[in-house]
Amino acid sequence: MQPTESTNAFSPEFNQRLKRRYRAEQSFKLMGIGAIFIALAFLVFLLSTILMSGYPAFKQTYIKLDVTLDKEYFPDEDLAKGDFQGIVKASLYSMFPEVSGRRDKRMLNNLVSKGAAFKLMDMVEADPKLIGTSFSIWVPAKDDVDMLMKGNIDMDQPEANRRIKDKQYERIRTLENGGRLQMRFNKTFFTSGDSREPELAGILSAAKGSFYTLVITLLLSFPMGVAAAIYLEEFAPDNAFTDLIEININNLAAVPSIIFGLLGLAIFINFWGIPRSTPLVGGLVLTLMTLPTIIITSRAAIQSVSPSIREAALGVGASKLQTVFHHVLPVAMPGILTGSIIGMAQALGESAPLLMIGMVAFIMDAPGGVTDPA
Repeated sequence: MQPTESTNAFSPEFNQRLKRRYRAEQSFKLMGIGAIFIALAFLVFLLSTILMSGYPAFKQTYIKLDVTLDKEYFPDEDLAKGDFQGIVKASLYSMFPEVSGRRDKRMLNNLVSKGAAFKLMDMVEADPKLIGTSFSIWVPAKDDVDMLMKGNIDMDQPEANRRIKDKQYERIRTLENGGRLQMRFNKTFFTSGDSREPELAGILSAAKGSFYTLVITLLLSFPMGVAAAIYLEEFAPDNAFTDLIEININNLAAVPSIIFGLLGLAIFINFWGIPRSTPLVGGLVLTLMTLPTIIITSRAAIQSVSPSIREAALGVGASKLQTVFHHVLPVAMPGILTGSIIGMAQALGESAPLLMIGMVAFIMDAPGGVTDPA
């Protein structure tokens, strides 16, 4: 069949269609690039918003006090029983001698955190020679003062609608003008556990508890999951029992996480007697939840290894075990690690199974091991 003028490579119609295809391809490419830039812009906006909103948490307001550790505050030989709160109050009263009346004194004392007394106690226990001396010390301010210094309290509102009263505001300005009020890096945020006082609360308990729990989860789920995947993919016979195991693994991957929490409550706590709210029991529960994900992704990674690698290894005399562990497993390891990371990320974001096994949300002391509350 003779080509017509419209199908001729040199005809105007053909060149126009070719240009339209090129333009469509270029437009699609530009739309893809634009979509990527839009996604990046939203990501930058999200991260910047989080950083800007969370940045004030890394700073804390401190007040400078001139304290005198008179011996009368330590009637007992046990230095921890000293009246450290009274020392802090005496320092405040000396700076504002005009304050009188129970209500005004209470408002003045509320400018300083309760952690000031604990800080003095730690200093005296570390160096008892401080008793009988006078010195200056920076102590954390109350959370209301901190919020005011960070601009989160509107002083233009009526006094009844804000937590900082007019008299407190005047004394805060007096402290600021006298160089006794500073914003410093909030070390407490990283070195303290939970506290009922916001200015004394930190993330140490949560961080250590999460770390211990995930370490146990990784140490248990990764070896068992990879070993199960290797057996099912390379060594298991093709029979009804193996099919039953595969069906159960796939079903477990779709089970709601709270069911694993109920299982952990019934088996690990009630039957085995493991203490509740510990990283040990939390790691065991998350191991059960993570195993199906690791097994399925590891099997997929092993299946993706080229058969020629197995054939070449067997052809030069390697045994089945040597072929799997010396050739197949190293090639599949990137995919196995990817699946393990996905499983660990899923475990890190779970809270329902941990709540079911009694892992409480308020822990004052950071856990020192896998059997401590976390």
